[in-house]
Amino acid sequence: MLRYLILAIAAMTTIGSAVAQTAPTAEVLRDLAPSGRLRAAINFGNGVLVQRAVDGTAVGVSPDLAVALAKHLGVPIDFVIFPSAGATFAAATTDVWDIAFIAIDPQRATDVSFSPPYVIIHGAYLVRADAPFREIADIDKPGVTVGVGEGSIYDLYLSRALKNAKLVRNPKGGATGGIEPFIEQKLAAAAGVRDPLDAYAKAHPDVRVLPGSFQEIRQAIATPKGRGVAGAAYLRAFVETMKATGFVADALARSKQTASVAPAE
Repeated sequence: MLRYLILAIAAMTTIGSAVAQTAPTAEVLRDLAPSGRLRAAINFGNGVLVQRAVDGTAVGVSPDLAVALAKHLGVPIDFVIFPSAGATFAAATTDVWDIAFIAIDPQRATDVSFSPPYVIIHGAYLVRADAPFREIADIDKPGVTVGVGEGSIYDLYLSRALKNAKLVRNPKGGATGGIEPFIEQKLAAAAGVRDPLDAYAKAHPDVRVLPGSFQEIRQAIATPKGRGVAGAAYLRAFVETMKATGFVADALARSKQTASVAPAE
């Protein structure tokens, strides 16, 4: 714990020095925090990015980045909590948040703009231990049913990618939303984030996770469509700085997550 605290302080010191050289302009503040406060949408749908602390507050790499951005902008922060990324995106046009932490997808790009990715995670399939499936391609066959969280990045991607298998959507959404219909409806597979699926399989020996991944998921910071270019440029530089200085890697380590930091763009 002490080591993580020292790393966090060191990272924040480095970041503070870097951002001090590029203080936000009035245009940047207008684009990213028009109300004078940064409204950051945080969702609990993906445990790799956000965890719920014992007091109910949000912790993890995404909340850490939100707090850091607010400090760099010199404005207070308000967390706007959602249960899933799908619910977060659904509110993109309602002016309730200024930034959100969701995965990049062309379908979402109609309503939001994305920063470069800060974390890379992978989509995987959970199947029963005695299932005949051995690799990712085995799933997209006629008669195969796959549970998925409705509105999740996996739902969006698999809706385009699967040609034969049928998706069964869980309205609750989330990175592990596919597990519930998989169990209750005896589906062939559940789609989700590899890390939590691996954890579930470890606790349930009657299931396993297929090797490989069906999707590389690029997690980014989104802003509602129509915000100015000054804010977009500042956010891009912020994300790249956070990756380059080790802030993102340290935040993942503090929250005991093994996801990969996205490469520089």
